Amino acid sequence: MADDAQRRRILHIFRAPIGGLFRHVLDLAREQAARGHEVGLFFDSTSENARTAQLLAEVAPTLSLGITRVPMSRKPTPGDLLVMRRLAVWQREHAAEVFHGHGSKGGLYARALSRRASGGALRVYTPHGGSFHFKPGDPRHHLYMAAERWLGRRTDLFLFESRYVARCFARFVGESRRPARIVHNGLRPQEFEPVKPAGDRFDLVCIGELLFAKGVDTLFAALSAIRATRKSAPRLLVVGSGPDEAALKSLCAQRGLSDIVRFEGPQPIREVLARAHVMVMPSHAESLPYVVLEAAAAGMPLVATNVGGIPEILAPVAHDLVAPQDPAALAHAILDSFAQDDEMLARRNDAILTYLQDNFSVSGMVDGVLDGYAAAFSARAD
Repeated sequence: MADDAQRRRILHIFRAPIGGLFRHVLDLAREQAARGHEVGLFFDSTSENARTAQLLAEVAPTLSLGITRVPMSRKPTPGDLLVMRRLAVWQREHAAEVFHGHGSKGGLYARALSRRASGGALRVYTPHGGSFHFKPGDPRHHLYMAAERWLGRRTDLFLFESRYVARCFARFVGESRRPARIVHNGLRPQEFEPVKPAGDRFDLVCIGELLFAKGVDTLFAALSAIRATRKSAPRLLVVGSGPDEAALKSLCAQRGLSDIVRFEGPQPIREVLARAHVMVMPSHAESLPYVVLEAAAAGMPLVATNVGGIPEILAPVAHDLVAPQDPAALAHAILDSFAQDDEMLARRNDAILTYLQDNFSVSGMVDGVLDGYAAAFSARAD
């Protein structure tokens, strides 16, 4: 529990209340509040999924600075100025000491206000991939990296959730003299318990926001390749929602896979993991995906691509990761996952579990974030 001298008023600022970023913010806010800090959330009012209301209802009683929702767009628009005006009004009423921005939009709002409008709050930024997923040479990459450089000069503390994003930042934005820490996402103790399998299981499950960047199209191509050579293919459960949902369902039908693929909306991950033998993460780009952390901690066999921070999560078996956007390699890895015997799977899972328990806990994550705040306040005082 923080003593009175160390207790902080913290506002977490982000855009969409969905996915791994939302999970990260909720875990962080809940634990910071449990340690005696005053915490609030400031995020979009126009986006959510089937789980958003339930998750907010669970965390709301712990947030003494409340929950504030305003319309935010995914892309840069003049409306961003209205959001920042609302944030400045909020700050005059609540006087937070820390603005902690998550993701590209949250990072913009937390850092773009003037010192006067932000009331001198410490400006903290946690990238979650986002703008760093655009390839060099893409005009959007140049635009977003220019914005990151400008905002970097207005940042008191960088908290990177993976070594991968820290490397991307150093490469495309440049090294900063401001305090910076790598603080991995964390898991709760109960998440290390094995999932009890359901009776009738799918062969595969793919969980996440329905975006082409998540590689579901590559997974469909892999299933088509398996069916072409074996006359049958594994049954797949796809769980999630997102802007590319309609296009992915159409692609599934075009490939003639509708008889073996089922789409379902967002739901608690452990309930979903219980309904399949193997989880597939075919992403083209990632930061440090919670879904991989949660599945690995639960002892779920995994097939995943070698992108972003996934090798940091699965370090003991990183040599087994698959190249992204390679349907043939993904198909081979899927078939290999079904060929492993129980002893091989047990050894693999034990190695992953030990590594995760040592490196990915909510308690350790919050310790790292609060230590970062303290270092940034100290650097400002010097």
